[in-house]
Amino acid sequence: MASSVQNSRISSPGYCACCRTCNMWCWKGFKWLPVSFIVSIITWSYYAYVIQLCIFTIQSTVQQWIYLVLYHILLIMFVWSYWKTIFAEIEPIPEKYKLPEAELEKMLSAESEDSQRTILENFAKDLPIVTRTMSGSIRYCNRCVLVKPDRAHHCSICARCVLKMDHHCPWVNNCVCFHNYKFFMLFLGYALLYCLFVMATCLPYFIRLWKGDFGTATSSGRYHIIFAFFVSLMFAISLGSLFGYHCYLVVNNRTTLDMLINNRRLNTHGGSFIRIMLKNLVHEAFRAPMFRGGADKNGFSIGAFKNFKEVFGNSPNLWLVPVFTSLGDGCEYPVRREHQLQTFTSPQDTHGYESMGITRSSVEMARETERWRLCPRKGRTVPQIV
Repeated sequence: MASSVQNSRISSPGYCACCRTCNMWCWKGFKWLPVSFIVSIITWSYYAYVIQLCIFTIQSTVQQWIYLVLYHILLIMFVWSYWKTIFAEIEPIPEKYKLPEAELEKMLSAESEDSQRTILENFAKDLPIVTRTMSGSIRYCNRCVLVKPDRAHHCSICARCVLKMDHHCPWVNNCVCFHNYKFFMLFLGYALLYCLFVMATCLPYFIRLWKGDFGTATSSGRYHIIFAFFVSLMFAISLGSLFGYHCYLVVNNRTTLDMLINNRRLNTHGGSFIRIMLKNLVHEAFRAPMFRGGADKNGFSIGAFKNFKEVFGNSPNLWLVPVFTSLGDGCEYPVRREHQLQTFTSPQDTHGYESMGITRSSVEMARETERWRLCPRKGRTVPQIV
């Protein structure tokens, strides 16, 4: 009896490790289910449209070729964009934002929240960040142990901080962020065109089949055509609303999570120095990004066309092609004039933004940044630009 208990104790750690490994792989497999569902729908729609509609139902050879050529063009661009969105390489946050071991020890040993804020402020004073928490503190991630760049957020599903994170999309099993936002927009656009094209070209034959004029369509083929029409209609409605919403975000240079500002403050209890405060999530869900001068929902908006180019790049020839052309490095962004003296971007570091004409000389920036640092805390916190 004693030996069996001892054996169970010895095997217990290995058993727990095996369970954890099994759970990890099950979770990874589960996250691919939405993608598998989309792939299966695309595969079935190819059979329904190409085989049942174009080959077995349509009589005219010219019409068959026109439909097939247009269909395959849309399908290729749609699948290409979807592939790039899923498998885009999400680069990590640069090392300069990560808290060194010495600074982390200071944070852990700090006796008050103010001391922790001061440590973060001193570390982040030379980093190109302009946004703050609702309480005015540095945006800090205690999981990744780094100062968050502007518009970066921590993804609990990916377990990492992501640059210009919009949201984590289960349909692509990836974060929609700076590195694949253009691909995601093209995916939505081409998917919408794909559904509208299938719906429009299936509609005449759907009406004929609905009236009982089966023509050359087989018994199973007509059900595929009818189902293809309804499925494309359903997806076109949902994709249309989602694509329209993200077009609005692009034009106004916003992200879904730019509106979601989690109020965080420092804490020393239980060895943790960051306590997440989610006070009434419904009220917090649509707050604008917070700058030193206050909240501004249009703080990153620099004009509709410039906002568009920030995502799609300066080359019109590549706007509709799923290749990466977005401007910048994902860490620094142009801001409106009232927030510009908080930026640290120099002309040689604009990463393609110089064509937008909103960055300023390093001498002028250094002078005004120093003026801000010396500005008394009473009254306005940001001096006017003179």
